Amino acid sequence: MKSKSIISSLSNQQIKNLTLLLKKAKAREEQGLFVIEGPKMFEEAKEEKLLVKAYASESFFNEITSQNPQYFNHLDYEILTDTLFKEVSDTKTPQGIMGTVKWRKDSLEQILAIPNTCLLVLEDIRDPGNLGTMIRTAEGAGMTGIIMSSSCVDLYNPKVIRSTMGSVFRVPVYQAEDFIDTLYALKNKKIALFAAHLDGKPYDSEGSFIRDCAFIIGNEANGLTEEVSSMADFQIKIPMEGRVESLNAAVAAAILMYEAARQRRTGNLTENDIR
Repeated sequence: MKSKSIISSLSNQQIKNLTLLLKKAKAREEQGLFVIEGPKMFEEAKEEKLLVKAYASESFFNEITSQNPQYFNHLDYEILTDTLFKEVSDTKTPQGIMGTVKWRKDSLEQILAIPNTCLLVLEDIRDPGNLGTMIRTAEGAGMTGIIMSSSCVDLYNPKVIRSTMGSVFRVPVYQAEDFIDTLYALKNKKIALFAAHLDGKPYDSEGSFIRDCAFIIGNEANGLTEEVSSMADFQIKIPMEGRVESLNAAVAAAILMYEAARQRRTGNLTENDIR
């Protein structure tokens, strides 16, 4: 393998841009790129053919190429000193490998064309960890896509990306510029809208998730807006014991998504299906 010079300065133009992509949503949008870190995410980005460029710490590069000299063959890559890599990394314990990755381009039409629709619809989710967890859980539960309002946290925020554990590469996600119009589009497709709401009825007595459906989850602190709640076909809540009024948004979403998966797997119908 041809030897490469090792980058050691934050003032290097490529490193400046890498830092910009990590910190600024506007830069990510303008370039259509985001940054992933760690061997697992790196390998998955390669597998999905979304990887644009690799950035390796000197020690990671030496270790991996001693085991597999062809590891970086056919890849555009740079080597950074360990000190510089640690400065650039967005994690407390850098794993030695980063990459720039192309955005997925999922349209609403593509998502709605997937059969047996079961969507997660998010209004104003602000916590990166929550959003990432929801995307990861959506893949595990077999959801057909995610729709986000424009006020949600940036999908390609590094904390969101880490929390998805690779699911961001595979789950179709559409960010709606006009959230209300998008909900109307779902209704026109006869997709039943289930809004998670404190004033709703327990989900095990209100509606079935076997039909084409979507779960609408609201902001962590304030829940759904009245306008969005009023558009739902059903307002539902998770049955709870004790004095607990609500659950973390990502936990609530997970329970509903897996209940839908259970119903679809077992084919359990409710009276609401037979009408």
